[in-house]
Amino acid sequence: MTENGTEAPKPQQLSRLTELADTSVAAVRPEAELAPATPPAPHPDRADEEAVARREFARLLGEFRRTAVLVPYDDHGSLWTADFNGVRWICAFSDEEALARFANARGDSGREWTYQTILGARLLDVMVPMLPGPGGVALDAGSADGMVFPPVAGIVPDEVAVDLGETADLGGTGTR
Repeated sequence: MTENGTEAPKPQQLSRLTELADTSVAAVRPEAELAPATPPAPHPDRADEEAVARREFARLLGEFRRTAVLVPYDDHGSLWTADFNGVRWICAFSDEEALARFANARGDSGREWTYQTILGARLLDVMVPMLPGPGGVALDAGSADGMVFPPVAGIVPDEVAVDLGETADLGGTGTR
């Protein structure tokens, strides 16, 4: 994501394996021979790929926010949601065919599916904050083209975003 037209740099972190590898070398070589440990420079292709992926996600998020999607109702008259790993996901579908594929996959193609057409921005900005606990939107769940919009800053309102720390901040601000 960008803020004011500039890319937000992602802090580099070393994995625990890198730390273990550095300690095992120290145990083998005398102190005088050790060079200061420096993290490997990011591979330019990987950094480019990450920047492209972030721009593509930002484009998809903007497109989702401007698009009306289908949101089915459950048997109790509430928007269809699914709980996964402590997050409540509102299930939304790009069209009736995607909803029909979902119904078939669940073995529920015989029942009547009532749904409402809702703008993606309304789902993220209004409906997600109404959920109990952290929530996001799963678009075309169960399909190869499915996508999730998780409860993080920059996607849902800050007051309901899950704080993942600065390393995972998708909002581009780096502050909480």
